Formats: sequence, structure tokens, C-alpha cells
Amino acid sequence: MKNMLLPLFAASALMMGTATVSAAPVNQQALTPTTVTSVKQAHQLKDDSKVLLKGQVVKSLGDEKYEFRDSTGTIKVEIDDELWGGRALSPTQTVTLLGEIDIDYKPTKRVEVDVDEVRF
Repeated sequence: MKNMLLPLFAASALMMGTATVSAAPVNQQALTPTTVTSVKQAHQLKDDSKVLLKGQVVKSLGDEKYEFRDSTGTIKVEIDDELWGGRALSPTQTVTLLGEIDIDYKPTKRVEVDVDEVRF
């Protein structure tokens, strides 16, 4: 009888151990970043990576595209008109942008940010 219970307890302990190993969220990629990403870092990230940028939108490039700048450089961002909420923005005003990296490889590699939220 003892010989039959030992494998049962061992299997039970093993299953309990594996249940606690995967404590990371399964939707990690969908979570909003909590630390600011620099423009320099953003240029190195993978496609669809979530970013939180803090700096200035310095000029309009047309068609909902803008040039964004922080202390490490500039990057093109796409901000849908409705995200502005009817607010005007000066090139010196600091804003926070939440979005994801969008990489296009044709004809050459181009990195920009597709903005989901603008915080004034």
C-alpha cells in the first residue's frame, strides 16, 4: 500500500510545483508599460512592442503623422485626430504618448509609433 501512495504524492507535488512556476501574466504584451521608453530605445525595439514616450510633438508631417522629440532623438508618430480631444499643442509642451512600435521594411527599415493615447 505504501508503494502505491508514494508515486501518487510525488505526482501531486510535481503538479503543484509547476502551477506556481508560471506566475507571469499570459497577456504581458498587452499591458501598458510603466517606465518611460526613450526615442533611442524605441528605435531598437521589436514590431508591436508597447512604449511610453515622454517629450514634445515638435511638428506636423501631414496625414496624422508628427515628429516627436525627447532628449535622445526624434521619431515619427501617428496620432489619430480624435486622440487630441480638441486641444491645441505647442512644440514646447511636454506630453506622454502610449502606443506601439510599427516597423515597415519596404523599401528600407522605417520605425514609427502608432499612438493609442495622448496624455497632456
